[in-house]
Amino acid sequence: MTLFISEQPVLYYLMTPLHLELKNVSKSILRKINNGKVRTQVISSLDLEVHSGELITVMGPSGSGKSTLLRLINRLSEPDSGIILLNGKDTRDYNPLELRRKIGMVFQVPVVFRGSVRDNIGLGMKLWGSYTDTGVLARDTGIPEALLDADALQLSVGEKQRVCIARALANQPEVLLLDEPTSSLDAVTAEKIEGLLLGMCRERNLTMLWVTHDREQAKRIDGRKFALRDGRLEEARV
Repeated sequence: MTLFISEQPVLYYLMTPLHLELKNVSKSILRKINNGKVRTQVISSLDLEVHSGELITVMGPSGSGKSTLLRLINRLSEPDSGIILLNGKDTRDYNPLELRRKIGMVFQVPVVFRGSVRDNIGLGMKLWGSYTDTGVLARDTGIPEALLDADALQLSVGEKQRVCIARALANQPEVLLLDEPTSSLDAVTAEKIEGLLLGMCRERNLTMLWVTHDREQAKRIDGRKFALRDGRLEEARV
């Protein structure tokens, strides 16, 4: 059976250039256990190849290392060993700000800052000197124009997540990392955000890595699927 992502068969994407590559990546972290801390291996000799425009889903329970994996990719954390390549270039050879412009990230709990919705969407553009029409971004992410000048701190959780998605897209990233972006939302809002993100992947030909612990959600997301077990990725069927 041929799986489909973004209206193209998986084999189509496997013929496109490698966009992101993880080679023999390992990472251990300190975890609190009882009254002490224990170093735990969460990523172990992990390999992954992601092709341009591909959508990858990574499943696993809480604490399995899914969020750590995403943080390694855009250097919010550094691997203990191994190498991560973006367009064939070691991510350590990028300026961290440049790398995070190329690799956007949406977190589980939406974080907005003091100021208007417009200010929040434009934050990254100010930091990195890029320009994207905030009105167009708002429209594309389902934010009503009337909310652009509203206080971002007063928005609902679902509205805040839309602002975070718009902010991540403002710098026209090549790769979008999604760290359980709907898990803090109610079912109706989660479904809308899910549809929005899948639409963005298709329309913008974004390369996406989507982390989830929700097996039913993984079924709805197109593309290759992996389970993170014992620090390594295994292809999964759901």
